[in-house]
Order: sequence, then C-alpha cells, then structure tokens
Amino acid sequence: MSETSAATLDRLAEQTFRAVGRALDRHEATLGTTEIGTVVQVASGIARITGFTDVYENELIALPGGLLAIALNLHVDGIGVVLLGDSGHLRMGDTARRTGRVVDVPVGEALLGRVIDAAGRPLDDGGPIEADQRWPIERPAPPIMARAPVAEPLQTGIKAVDAAIPIGRGQRELILGDRQTGKTAIALDALINQRDNGMIGIYCAIGQRGSAVARVVEALEAHGAMERCIVVVAAGEDPPGLQFTAPYAATSMAEYFMEQGRDVLIVYDDLTRHARAYRELSLLLRRPPGREAYPGDIFYIHSRLLERATHLRDDKGGGSLTALPIIETQAQNISAYIPTNLVSITDGQIYVSPELFRKGQLPAIDIGKSVSRVGGKAQRPSLRGVAGDLRLAYAQFEELETFARFGTRLDEETRKSLERGYRVRKILQQPEHDLLTLPEQLVVLLATTEGLLDAVPLERIADAEARLRAMVEDEEPELKKQLEAGDKLDDDRRDAILTAARKALAEYIED
Repeated sequence: MSETSAATLDRLAEQTFRAVGRALDRHEATLGTTEIGTVVQVASGIARITGFTDVYENELIALPGGLLAIALNLHVDGIGVVLLGDSGHLRMGDTARRTGRVVDVPVGEALLGRVIDAAGRPLDDGGPIEADQRWPIERPAPPIMARAPVAEPLQTGIKAVDAAIPIGRGQRELILGDRQTGKTAIALDALINQRDNGMIGIYCAIGQRGSAVARVVEALEAHGAMERCIVVVAAGEDPPGLQFTAPYAATSMAEYFMEQGRDVLIVYDDLTRHARAYRELSLLLRRPPGREAYPGDIFYIHSRLLERATHLRDDKGGGSLTALPIIETQAQNISAYIPTNLVSITDGQIYVSPELFRKGQLPAIDIGKSVSRVGGKAQRPSLRGVAGDLRLAYAQFEELETFARFGTRLDEETRKSLERGYRVRKILQQPEHDLLTLPEQLVVLLATTEGLLDAVPLERIADAEARLRAMVEDEEPELKKQLEAGDKLDDDRRDAILTAARKALAEYIED
C-alpha cells in the first residue's frame, strides 16, 4: 500500500471517529426525550417498565399525569421504579419517559420557614419555592481528611442532656425509646434552643400523622424558631417512595448550608418508619429478604445517610451538620435489629424510658443507659467542671435507692446520699419547651451538687430552681456575662456563684 492511500485511510478513520462522537453527544443531549418505555406492572408504590436501553440508577422517570418515579432496580429485561406520588391512574401499557437526571430537590435560603414534601414541593400557603439550585438527594459523605474533630458543644437547653449526655456540633446522637415517651419533644426542644445562635434547623417527619407534624410546626412558630427551620414531611398516608427519599432530601438541603460554613441541626423522626418503608419497597421489587424480612442493605441505607453528618475543617468552610435520628423500640427492646444497627452507626444514644415516663420523671431520659461517645469534649469547660461527676453520682444513687427499698437500717451518711440523690432527680425534671441557658444550668447544677438544696423540701425544689434562674437573669448581670463565655470556673467565680445562690435560697432553707 502506498503512503498516499495509507494517509487517506487514516483521514477517513479520523473523520468516522469524530462523526460517531458527535452522534453520541447528540444522543446524550436528547436522552430525556428519545428514551421511551412501557409500564408492564403496577403495584402499591412500585412499577415495572420495559423498553429502555439505557437508564441511570436513581434516575427520574416521567409517567402519565405528572407522576415521577425513581429507577431503583436495573435489569436487562426491565427496570423496577419507586413511585413518588398517587398512582391510582397508572395502568399497564402506559408510556414512561426518561428525564436524564437523577432525583434532586431545591436547596437554599428560599426553603427557610417553609413546610415541604420530600420532592421539594410546598405544603404550606407560602406560595411556590423559588430556589436557585437543585441538588441530588444522594451525595457522597465528606471524606475523612475533610472532617474536623467534634469539639464545639450544641446546647439543647435540657439539663439532663447538656450535663450528662453532651452533644457536639457534627455529632450523630440517637434518640430511642418506646412510643409516646417524649422522644420528639427532646429533639424539638433542641431545635427550639438554637433559635438565637444562627443555627439552621431541619425537621424531617417520616411516616408521621399530619396532626403530629402540625403540632411540631406550631411549637416552632410559637417559640420563634420556624423562620430558621425547614420542615420536610413524608406523612404516613404518602407513598412509601416519598417516605424512603425524605431523609436523603432533607440531608441535601442541610448540606447546602453546611458547605456555606454554617451550622445545621437535623432531626429524622423517625428511622424506624423509614426502614419499614424501604422493606415494603424492597419486597415489592422482589429483592431477597433477610432478617425480619428486611433487605440485606438495610444497614447501608442508614449508614450512608448518617455518615453525611460531620464537622468540616476550617479550610473546607468550617460548617457542621448535627444529626438526631429517632428510633421507636418495642417493649424496651433496644437490642432489636434496627435499633442495634443505628446504635452502631451513631456516636451515642439518648434512651427514653417508659418507666420513668409513667413515674412523671420528664424528660424521661435514663442516664444509665444513655451515652455520648464524644463526652466532655462537647461541653463547655465550666459545665464539664460542674457536671463531671453527676452521671456517676446519679447512677450510684439509683443503686442505693434500690438497696434501701429492702427496709435495711441506713446510717446517717447513706440517708444524706439518698436525700441528695432525690434532689438531683428532681432538679433534672424539666417541663417541655422550658429551656435553660448555660448560666442558668451552671448555677442550678452547682447549687445541687454542692448541697445547697439538701435542706430544701422536695415539694419546693421547683420553686427554688425558679428562684435561682431569676437570680441569674435579673439580679446578677455581671455573673451571667462571665458564665456565658463558658470558661472553666476558678475558685473565686465558684465562690461567687455559691454566695449568690445561698442568698437566693435563704427563704426556702429557713422554711
């Protein structure tokens, strides 16, 4: 072959290659309108579609009537999709079209103060949401090297949590317990307590009743926290597809603010219903069942969600995403499948006891079964010094109280320990939405641990606490200013607190 003919062949090959490339580019550009499939099966919350030659995982599929679906099962003979709306009108033989994009939601400032569904559609009367950006609901978690240690505390305003089970910004703290024991109330108080510090709050309701979500929204509005919050709702009557995607959508909304260098607190209420929704979808899609009929990747769907909560390094923006997932147990069985999965994923748990709830110990937090694996690193030095021994002392008191029930004769020292323990238990009681600032917690807890309340009758402990809080807010402005910094208490400042507390409690001790 001559050199001329060889050069001609090379030129033709290059032209052919470029033509094929342009054709592929045109195919990608028109993918959403050229790929058409046919619905061959419709079930509760899912459908099966054939005819597609190329589909992305988690791609949005457009169905008749404006219905959208997510491609979850990909097979050579068809795909299984999860429906994101009412499918009563959907029939076999209907046409399905690719959209060319994965499922995403609006993000940004326009969402603050709004109630929306898992697809980002408004559920309130605030009009359409005009967001500048849309982010996919499935995003990779930040790499380890982009994360900073969890050292900045997240004050919940709840004495039992801030003193004994501290939570840090970027932590994942599980709240678990039987139904109707106050789990949502704890998470809601944590959201409300952030209203004045610039933190963004997101409440994600999964499988909840509409009336329950309405009460949460009402409480946020009543306490001035709604304007900095987003409420994402996938109600119990919504399709399981929306319940499954809701926490991922809420997390993407939270990550937008985190990557802007801001702090975000997100509550998932609750992941038990999320797991059940995923189990329902998986069984309908013919995925192999495992333990308790859950699919084998049930651990993975929660781990990939909660791994997105973190505290970013300063050079990455310095924002944080703190997660409070909620889990409902049955008959106090915290060793069940889903609870143990979440316990192993998270950085600690707050256990809410139905026994304490029945006794009127509210919030019904069992300090002995609760733990924060971040610990004192997520506490202000001043609070750490005051409440450092509170957890151990309270656990010892509970053991001593059990022993004393046998009617054994007790010595004077033991009786004093019991009386102190009764007052610690009483002081840890707290009405819903009655949140304490850091200075108030410091004064109340220091007065309790130093024995200033030992001579106060139990029935007057609540009044004595109110008097101490009023003293901090109204009578000791300089002391309050010093305590707000959270610096470690030196002897002089500790003595000043105790002197002011004795003066405030004089009328109760004299009685």
